[in-house]
Amino acid sequence: MTVILIVIGAVAGGGLGVLLTTNVLRNQLLSKSQAVLKDAEEKGEVIKKEKILQAKEKYLQLKSEHDKQVSEQNNKLQTVEQKLKQREQVLTQKVEELQKKSNELKGVSENLNNQIEVLHKRQAEVEKVYKDSVSKLEHIAGMTAEEAKQSLVDMMKEEARAEASNSIMDIVEEAKITANEQAKKIVIQSIQRTATEHAIENTVSVFNLENEEVKGRIIGREGRNIRTLENLTGVEVIVDDSPDAIILSGFDPVRREIARLSLHKLVTDGRIHPARIEEVVAKTRKQIEQEIAEVGKRTCIDLGILNMNHELTRMVGRMKYRSSYGQNLLQHSREVANLAATMAAELGLNPKLAKRAGLLHDIGKVPENEPDLPHALLGMQLAEKYKEHPDVCNAIGAHHDETEMKSLIAPIIQVCDAISGARPGARREVVEAYINRLNKLEQMAMTYPGVVKTYAIQAGRELRVIVGADKINDAEAVKLSYDLSRQIQNEMTYPGQIKVTVIRETRAINFAK
Repeated sequence: MTVILIVIGAVAGGGLGVLLTTNVLRNQLLSKSQAVLKDAEEKGEVIKKEKILQAKEKYLQLKSEHDKQVSEQNNKLQTVEQKLKQREQVLTQKVEELQKKSNELKGVSENLNNQIEVLHKRQAEVEKVYKDSVSKLEHIAGMTAEEAKQSLVDMMKEEARAEASNSIMDIVEEAKITANEQAKKIVIQSIQRTATEHAIENTVSVFNLENEEVKGRIIGREGRNIRTLENLTGVEVIVDDSPDAIILSGFDPVRREIARLSLHKLVTDGRIHPARIEEVVAKTRKQIEQEIAEVGKRTCIDLGILNMNHELTRMVGRMKYRSSYGQNLLQHSREVANLAATMAAELGLNPKLAKRAGLLHDIGKVPENEPDLPHALLGMQLAEKYKEHPDVCNAIGAHHDETEMKSLIAPIIQVCDAISGARPGARREVVEAYINRLNKLEQMAMTYPGVVKTYAIQAGRELRVIVGADKINDAEAVKLSYDLSRQIQNEMTYPGQIKVTVIRETRAINFAK
């Protein structure tokens, strides 16, 4: 029993200790929390005072900036008002001067009175403008600073637009006047800077012999040698009464060259029989093919054209043996390439692309198998096949207006092709056809009423038509030039272009005796 009481007393004493400890801890936590709250309140008070000070400083700063803007705006308005007052003084002085002049000029003439009335009207307009300006300023004075600023900006924009519009009109007029001259200068400079060689081809080649005895050996027994040569080369060999000469006839210059070189080797060697002819023609054909490839490579190197497909290079070499209206095709293409590069450089375009397009523009004339397509479209297909630049392909296809021009290089190639084909000495025509064309030009012009005389000049490149001044007026002369040029374009075939000039003049002649 005693033990139980002791235990109960110990337990009761421990509970009291725990309660005492808990109370102490609670009091400590309360004191700490009160201290933290006090510190927080003190810090919050400090922060609050700092924020109030910052807000006051910001308010004072914004107020000063606002006052500054308002003062600046007031200064601007005062400046504008002073300027208007000065203008008013000037206008007042002018009005006084005009009134003095009007008083001085009274009674001089009715014409002067009319002028004075005009001046009075202008004075009234000036006064009206002045009043409008004053009313606008009064209206602006009642606006906010931003609205007044925006209004001034809008007025300045309108003035700038008006001045810009006038400047643009002046520039456009000047460009219309100078554009034609600049274009002529570029074309003339391009022609002058491009030196070309003149080469004329035809459809026959003459092979000269040392004596007449060689003709019999070339013909062979019962003509077997000449038949073998014709079958292997595709060229007609004409042996006639021409002394010491044999004529090789064929439309393909490559075949004619193969036949000429083969004949030269056979005559030099002396052994002329079908088997030998076959052997020599085969070797010569291989030699010509190698020469064609070499000519194409050398041409590209001379023009500075790189990375061209070997098939296109070979076609360029074949141009050496083709001609158009008597003009060697390779020389024509080189000339167009140089002209196009020069003109492209003058116009700020890519001269390398222009030169490439100029060299390849007639590539459609030299394929081995010729389909039923215009050479421009065929050349464009070949260029696209061998991965040429799209601008080059378009220039090739569009140089005869057979497809739409999609780049600035295309019209350059068209112009350069016309320049190369139209220059004096470039292409050859039969004399009779040439004379008939000139006569037809003059006769065509004479069919129009009012025409007195016609002259075809500059090798048929220009037609001058003289009309009677009493029969046709200026407007009808312009219409005659247009109608005649359209008729020539529709009814005649000619290289290049023909300039039609209608001359209408009045002459007064007297003699001093």
